[in-house]
Amino acid sequence: MKFFIDTANLNQIKEAQDLGVLDGVTTNPSLMAKEGITGANNILKHYVDICEAVEGDVSAEVISVDFQGMVKEGEQLASLHPQIVVKIPMIKDGIKALKYFSDLNIKTNCTLIFSVGQALLAAKAGATFVSPFIGRLDDISTDGLSLISEIREIYDNYAFETEILAASIRHTMHIIDCAKIGADVMTGPLSAIMGLLKHPLTDSGLKKFLEDYKKGN
Repeated sequence: MKFFIDTANLNQIKEAQDLGVLDGVTTNPSLMAKEGITGANNILKHYVDICEAVEGDVSAEVISVDFQGMVKEGEQLASLHPQIVVKIPMIKDGIKALKYFSDLNIKTNCTLIFSVGQALLAAKAGATFVSPFIGRLDDISTDGLSLISEIREIYDNYAFETEILAASIRHTMHIIDCAKIGADVMTGPLSAIMGLLKHPLTDSGLKKFLEDYKKGN
């Protein structure tokens, strides 16, 4: 399972990278704005900064909702750095754009996936990744993990190469559950990743080891 971090914060990206388990980054205009990064030129520069801070794929989102606009933006984003993955929304023109970029061997991430049908269309169009938003489904009393399971079953039935990128991860158990049901990638906050480190028996065991060591010296 690949670990992506969902942020535009360079310090958090570097912390996850230093941990040695980070495979990539996802971000979007909202996360950019949260870090005070606005304006087209500043956003493009920040994408490059992220690519230089991490090894692996960096999803960069288009903001156009028409085919020509997505193509223009996507080509610009892809030209910024070899690690860039063009993030495309799940809409009609988005499917057309996925096919266009697939034919050019440009990596894509189809975002805002909330149904199996959407994931199937994205895979047919050649998306590199699909991003089901499990946390947002949970927010409306729908089981986001079931969506991951259903997509996994269909992709395995037909040997689609599209990777399932579990997005809108809210906490550590989301990561564990997605790993159990076969998500290829998860993207979430640094806190969810760091939560995998924690267990009270580890803390108490280490404390006991250190106390016993001090007694003998």
